[in-house]
Amino acid sequence: MSRNGRQRQRGFSLLELAVVAVVLSVLLGVFLERLTFYQEAAERARFEATLQIYKTALQIRLAELILERREGEARALEVENPTRWLSERPTDYGGSYPARPEPGTWYFEEGTRELVYVANSARRLAVEPRNGMKQLRFAVKVVYQDVIVSGRPIHSVAGIGLQPAVAYRWP
Repeated sequence: MSRNGRQRQRGFSLLELAVVAVVLSVLLGVFLERLTFYQEAAERARFEATLQIYKTALQIRLAELILERREGEARALEVENPTRWLSERPTDYGGSYPARPEPGTWYFEEGTRELVYVANSARRLAVEPRNGMKQLRFAVKVVYQDVIVSGRPIHSVAGIGLQPAVAYRWP
């Protein structure tokens, strides 16, 4: 009992509990937003690293063809699966494009001859969905240029790249 004869209350009032609940809810919301942001950033980084590996493998293959004086075979790289030129397949490579692709996986679609990445957590990825999923599609493109040799123009291989088949933006 207190001095004035009333019992002293212990614990928290309802108002104090409500304030704590609101503060915790706001903190949890901010935490979850940041978590999804970093998950998407990690996925985008992995996507970009894998895409760069594919580009490098294609450039090395083209360099091999040029060194062996087999530039005429470069056009075949546009229809082959670029995974063929990797020393190791990426762990997230799923093979031929299936009827139900798995998010977070790379595929090669035989019909369109495109390398496809099916995005997993891509809220900020701006691309037209296909089959209800956000997919990034790339086609191999051999670049040619005319070079003057002994006064005559020769159509020569200048480079190779993976071009987006569909425009996208992933900030």
